Amino acid sequence: MPVSRRCIKVHNTHSSCFDLDFDSINIRVRVLGLMMMGRFALLLLLAFASLQLLCFAADDDLVFYDSFEESFDGRWVVSDKDDYKGVWKHSKSEGHDDYGLLVSEKARKYAIVNKLDEPVSLKDGTIVLQFETRLQNGLECGGAYLKYLRPQEAGWKPKEFDNESPYSIMFGPDKCGATNKVHFILKHKNPKSGEYIEHHLKYPPSVPSDKLTHVYTAILKPDNEIRILIDGEEKKKANFLSAENFEPPLIPAKTIPDPDDKKPEDWDERAKIPDPNAVKPDDWDEDAPMEIEDGEAVKPEGWLDDEPEEIDDPEATKPEDWDDEEDGDWEAPKIDNPNCETAPGCGEWKRPMKMNPAYKGKWSPPLIDNPNYKGIWKPREIPNPNYFELEKPDFEAIAAIGIEIWTMQDGILFDNILIAKNEKVAESYRETTWKPKFDVEKEKQKAEDEAAGSDGHAGFQKKVFDILYKVADIPLLSEYKLQILDLIEKAETQPNLTIGVLVSIVVIILTVFFKLIFGGKKQPRVEKKPEVAETSTDQGSSGEKAEEEEKEEAAAAPRRRRRDT
Repeated sequence: MPVSRRCIKVHNTHSSCFDLDFDSINIRVRVLGLMMMGRFALLLLLAFASLQLLCFAADDDLVFYDSFEESFDGRWVVSDKDDYKGVWKHSKSEGHDDYGLLVSEKARKYAIVNKLDEPVSLKDGTIVLQFETRLQNGLECGGAYLKYLRPQEAGWKPKEFDNESPYSIMFGPDKCGATNKVHFILKHKNPKSGEYIEHHLKYPPSVPSDKLTHVYTAILKPDNEIRILIDGEEKKKANFLSAENFEPPLIPAKTIPDPDDKKPEDWDERAKIPDPNAVKPDDWDEDAPMEIEDGEAVKPEGWLDDEPEEIDDPEATKPEDWDDEEDGDWEAPKIDNPNCETAPGCGEWKRPMKMNPAYKGKWSPPLIDNPNYKGIWKPREIPNPNYFELEKPDFEAIAAIGIEIWTMQDGILFDNILIAKNEKVAESYRETTWKPKFDVEKEKQKAEDEAAGSDGHAGFQKKVFDILYKVADIPLLSEYKLQILDLIEKAETQPNLTIGVLVSIVVIILTVFFKLIFGGKKQPRVEKKPEVAETSTDQGSSGEKAEEEEKEEAAAAPRRRRRDT
């Protein structure tokens, strides 16, 4: 009987296949049809037909997959460029028998690329980009993202792969200083100028702060929707054509301020003005001091007027090598006077100061509404000569997958890199390749925390940091995101600052809250230049961060005091 063979790709050159004997299936169905009602036989036939379609779909929907169970040699090409000295290794993930592609050295640039069998179009249907990353030694400054490159006709070669190699999409975690984000950058060709522009996803999610394996997923939908998932949980949803979601927007504004429009000289922007009819009251004393002596204060009983606050240290002795001619007259170091410890005070007593009830400060006339107020001036809007309409992004095809990063950390492991045309395919790989590892790592971490007793203070701090990172992702706080992330990073490196950081973030949240309730002046919109993601010094805003020079310590602590002359 004829047998139908179905295969699922494992990577570009490897497949896993199985046989389906459909003639045998059909015979069984016909036999069952004689024994059962016709509708049940029809249901069975539909079920088997669905299985066949699923097999075809699995084969067609999986575009690329590399599990790195075998060495990457032959599939991935390491760049020969001089700047990229970092050594890639085929290595096991710590605690697992699962292999990945490992960043093995600190403070290095890395570049490696895998050319696809055929370019993948992003213009039709759903495309899913997914990969796993484990920051085994953490990530203080560096990138762990992927670049999805355009065809080589755009001007690049595998052996010369570097930060200048043209890509369509850059996606993945990046952390350095105030930067803490899962990048999604689309490099899109402007249909008017022909220039390729980087469009950065606004308010991307933060990078998980632990050392566990995480899976990052970007789902590009045919309706211009982009979804970012971390560990299968949606963290961000956006629209490629929305000006609110990308910076700069893919579609320019229809109108722009007229650069030739100038503010009239008589334009008055003052909402309030000093009352010209106001007169300073006769009893207003501008010279009255803010503070005066408290005349009712009484010296506390037991105050030691004749005792100095400090005395010479009676145990101090003049060093043997002290030379009076060279070093001057030796004086013993001072210590707090022990006689003052139990007394209310020592030395000359002075009355304390208090606020002067007569103090009014500099007089100024009260403000009144400006009768000539015309509002805040802004230039008139004119049609934008660079405006164009766009129904869908003009995506460039993906012809290769590259990892081109600069990082201060080693131990970054990439695994299970996948491109698919079906969300279910990516989901199934998450369930079978990522989740079992993640569950094991979580349990191990929990056990280690409990064994070290860190499920108390340190464990609490980690939970606090996890919550704070989620707070930083709240769109309402987007204006303060970089400030919040900077505070969190300081608290992670200096745990004694945690309480202070919590207070600072609460203040920020209350500020936003009161702005929403009581209103406030809207901050002027500042146009920011898009972050450069491909420069060798930036690496997607994780650029080479100069190490702080250590301050020289004093050769020796002061051992003597000179008398001032």
